[in-house]
Amino acid sequence: MLFYLILLAISLGFYAMGKRYAYWKRRGVPYAEAGFPFGNLKGMRKRHLALLVQDVYVQLKDSGKKFGGMFFFINPVALILDLDFAKDVFIKDFQYFHDRGIYSNEKVDPITAHLVSMEGVKWKNLRAKLTPTFTTGKMKMMYPTVAAVAEEFRKCMLVEAESGGEVEMKEFLARFTTDVIGTCAFGLECNSLKDPEAKFRQMGRKALALTPMGFLRRILSFTFRDLAKALNVRISDPDVADFFMNAVRETIEYREKNNVRRNDFMDLLIKLKNDQPIDDGSEERLGRLTFNEIAAQAFVFFLAGFETSSTAMSYCLYELAQNQELQEKARQDVESVLAKHEGAMTYEAVHEMRYVENCINESLRKYPPVPNILRNTNKSYHVSDMNVTLEKGYRVLLPIYSIHHDARYYPDPERYDPERFNAELTAKRHPMAFIPFGEGPRICIGLRFGMMQARVGLACLLRNFRFKLSPKTPRELRFIASNPLLASEGGLWLHIEKL
Repeated sequence: MLFYLILLAISLGFYAMGKRYAYWKRRGVPYAEAGFPFGNLKGMRKRHLALLVQDVYVQLKDSGKKFGGMFFFINPVALILDLDFAKDVFIKDFQYFHDRGIYSNEKVDPITAHLVSMEGVKWKNLRAKLTPTFTTGKMKMMYPTVAAVAEEFRKCMLVEAESGGEVEMKEFLARFTTDVIGTCAFGLECNSLKDPEAKFRQMGRKALALTPMGFLRRILSFTFRDLAKALNVRISDPDVADFFMNAVRETIEYREKNNVRRNDFMDLLIKLKNDQPIDDGSEERLGRLTFNEIAAQAFVFFLAGFETSSTAMSYCLYELAQNQELQEKARQDVESVLAKHEGAMTYEAVHEMRYVENCINESLRKYPPVPNILRNTNKSYHVSDMNVTLEKGYRVLLPIYSIHHDARYYPDPERYDPERFNAELTAKRHPMAFIPFGEGPRICIGLRFGMMQARVGLACLLRNFRFKLSPKTPRELRFIASNPLLASEGGLWLHIEKL
């Protein structure tokens, strides 16, 4: 009898999985064949998710449909294939897709309840409160801090150049951006440039490292969000969470006790904590933030700010090291602009360096730090010309890496060509063909800040050093499969020479 019960259970399981994987077929949506248990993510321990998604995108992109079907494990995911549909999802019909569907559990893991993972009205209210931090005016106030850290960066690079010049640029750039973000977000001297094992740098590395158990927790929280929440699954590293919670607490206590004002991110968070006007001379109050909410925002600002910018800059230098002509053109852009500003690397000067900006954008195109963006369908959404309804609770995926490598939008997409981003070619392209920061109301709130520190960092380096390939430079990049960002295995080694 037991044997037949087991056989029945197995048969029912196979039937349920078969029915699940026929989800898109039953709706007449072109899809990629999937298998249990990984769906279309088989091999994810060896290949980055960006490449697995690209395989499906390439298979389905010529179907003529707005989206195709794929599976993350047993969950159906709508893969965006059409840029007009991408614009509908992210901008025009945003009210149907305003949540990212990222797991967080404020009760047991408060540091994960940040702007990136928040949903619904709570996200909307917090976004409105934090937006004033990232205006052009606030960027100008923070600029001297960024420039001061860049000068320390130059001195560290000078020491490296004089002692052989073989440098793992990704790590050095992460130390630069760690010090920038640590200073602007926490008002603390992180000292990562002087000490590679400084506490902030250690915690930055640890926050992005993924143990086998951490990987399983993320899979569970991603695939079965409600179950993970019911089980109180925690995805942040306790040491990392405790460190940042304590850093924020100590910073707030010190500033309030000593009446310290620095015109930085933490200043705004403290004003929101105390329900004070966000700008001098204004009476507007946006409501209080709790301590846990402040800590979570400071943490995500730090994590997203140091890693994405350092990744973009390291890939940019990697490409320029392979093409000395382009590198010299970028250097001439820096020199010609600075000549007009009497040699001073001011906020206005770095924003006039158009070719440097083109180089950054082309590295963001070829190596988008966040290669895919997910959206949850918050309420049923009917796609009329496909006669398909995307049901509430299902996910829609924007494949940024795949779009950025689509020859329909970027001929010869594997070639690094900053001229793709001159004004004329940019104006001809669909606005959703270049989306490294996302788009619409949930576009990356720190976009201006990230671009500012990338401009400053690259301008400082190009002005003072020449970058060449090293014997340690990988000739073919491989991406770390377990990293959600597009990080290269073994780092990015370059040879630097002082100019």
